[in-house]
Amino acid sequence: MAEWLSANIGNIVVIVILAAVIALAVRTLVRDKRSGKGGCGCGCSSCAMKGKCHTAKK
Repeated sequence: MAEWLSANIGNIVVIVILAAVIALAVRTLVRDKRSGKGGCGCGCSSCAMKGKCHTAKK
């Protein structure tokens, strides 16, 4: 097992870093969605989907 780990340590490190970056990106998307921020970053007044993405909560 130790031999396999030492032979693949570079791949393991890269995979762990990529998994951390993806987890942080997903966390940011979820936080933005919960706080009501849109995904496009522009104003909604001229958007064709303005009535669909920010509907009033009942």
